[in-house]
Amino acid sequence: MPMTVVTADLTRVALDAIVNAASPALLGGGGVDGAIHRAAGPALLEACRALPEVSPGVRCPTGAARITPGFALPARHVIHTVGPVWHGGRDGEAGLLACCYRSCVALAAEHELRSLGFPAISCGIYGYPPEQAAPVAIAALREALSAHPALEVRLCCFDDRMSAIWQQALNRA
Repeated sequence: MPMTVVTADLTRVALDAIVNAASPALLGGGGVDGAIHRAAGPALLEACRALPEVSPGVRCPTGAARITPGFALPARHVIHTVGPVWHGGRDGEAGLLACCYRSCVALAAEHELRSLGFPAISCGIYGYPPEQAAPVAIAALREALSAHPALEVRLCCFDDRMSAIWQQALNRA
């Protein structure tokens, strides 16, 4: 179960799928979500709009995952997941974050994908401290990948500081 940390623009990696840290509506936004939508082109927004709402305005609840084609991205698919908003760590954020990673791996395996790139889910505008998110993510990924050892995971960090945090968590695990 190869898992590596790289400093890379997630929208430029050629993998079977990349993960989008999305909002529940799946209609684009800022940060990683906005970058993925811009790079994929307008067809991604149309594909997201075609996904059914599970409640008003929600196509993907926190911790769940949905899949669409990658359109103009080098990745063939986008797996969308909604991470938790950080409220100090006392509202079940760690469990919800772990669910995001497990849900993405399960969906990738269901679609027989071989490679998957992740951003640091919830560590941007959702405010999850990366030093606390990384160990949760690594543990959830190790658990999920034990059932899917052929899946290659690349943890794509946008800068060297973030890469160092995630590499340190990977080394400790």
